[in-house]
Amino acid sequence: MMSDYRRLNRANWDDRAPLHAGSTDYALDAFRTDPSYLSQVVRFDLPRLGDIRGLRAVHLQCHIGTDTLSLARLGATMTGLDFSPASLSEARKLAEATSTPIDFVEGDVYDAVTLLGPAQFDLVYTGIGALCWLPDIRRWADTVAALLRPGGRLFIRDGHPVLWSIDETRTDALTIGYPYFETPDPTEFTDETTYVTTDSVVAHPTTHEWNHGLGEIVEALLQSDLTLTQLLEHDTVPWEALPGRMTCDPNGEWRLTEHRERLPLTYTLQARKS
Repeated sequence: MMSDYRRLNRANWDDRAPLHAGSTDYALDAFRTDPSYLSQVVRFDLPRLGDIRGLRAVHLQCHIGTDTLSLARLGATMTGLDFSPASLSEARKLAEATSTPIDFVEGDVYDAVTLLGPAQFDLVYTGIGALCWLPDIRRWADTVAALLRPGGRLFIRDGHPVLWSIDETRTDALTIGYPYFETPDPTEFTDETTYVTTDSVVAHPTTHEWNHGLGEIVEALLQSDLTLTQLLEHDTVPWEALPGRMTCDPNGEWRLTEHRERLPLTYTLQARKS
């Protein structure tokens, strides 16, 4: 039986999927009309991703598949995994419209090894806004390690756990309002909006989320016998995470308008299986 957090969060993401697919923010028309088009997220990742041609890769928590498709366009043989059937429906339609062979699989991250098989992938990719939906970072790290072949690589860029701990409703200061470290119980949010430009609201607005400290993430990977090869912190994020206090650059990355040196917004982490 699906646990409560999965039921709540899946209903929320099922609502978001068609809104995201219909928004110009995800640029599905650009994907369909320009065979070289890459998502903004993957374009940001390019200097660190390197050459992925010929790699077998899995994108965990792939949502509507724009980053998955972008990785396929860079030459990887892609599998996308997500727990939201509505998201995967949009992802499959996009892959079909662009004649891109991608294997999209419905399932929870923690079931990935059962669904996809152990030691099948050269690259495990996880993008922006993923880990906050998972209650147990060590279990995630074990899953990543089990999916990778020997010598395989994890690549993740995600929201920084310091950013996730900031109360975005406080506009007078950067205020810690939510947990930084992983907690047994989730933080509950109720929000009818989503992060793209849309006039619609989500019908299932309640979500359960967890933060994971940067040290907790690194230690989980080390305990899963992965070797850390890169850890970078960035002062940009690909959405207006703190409304009213950020400025967007020409590449679609947002940074603090004032004192950008005070807050890490995202990080890139890479690790390898020996």
